[in-house]
Amino acid sequence: MNVAICPGSFDPITTGHLDVIRRAAKLFDHVVVAVGSNLRKQPRLPAAERARLIEKVVADLENVSVEVMEGLLVDFAREQGARVVVKGLRAVSDFESEFEQAQLNRTLYPELETVFIMSASQHSFLSSSAVREIAALGGDVRGLVPDGILETVRQIYSRSDGKI
Repeated sequence: MNVAICPGSFDPITTGHLDVIRRAAKLFDHVVVAVGSNLRKQPRLPAAERARLIEKVVADLENVSVEVMEGLLVDFAREQGARVVVKGLRAVSDFESEFEQAQLNRTLYPELETVFIMSASQHSFLSSSAVREIAALGGDVRGLVPDGILETVRQIYSRSDGKI
């Protein structure tokens, strides 16, 4: 079975993330969405809660599962029997850091390949941090996050004090 890992912090998952996951699901036998933590960021929700939100929006994809990932991506990939990591690229500016990470992962796990999926043009500007900022300032995040979790995202990420 050809298993791919689609990792991220997904704080929150955006329509851009979901588009990449759906497209990856067409390319691989099984896709594991790995919900992790970025040491440089402080997530609003614990990974398990972010994973539950993702499960709601990928429920229609039979070959996609969602797991909380702790530790190194390469160790998680080995545990899952995966030899492919799928990453979405919004713009050329994403490529440099993703390329460096892919090279590092390959050093730690030589059999691990990274496949880049170009973001659809309507998602090229979209990021979780932008969604958090818009929601925190009372803006409408409709169309930026999947419909199935829109109200939950509004409740969690909107703040009356405007802090992100």
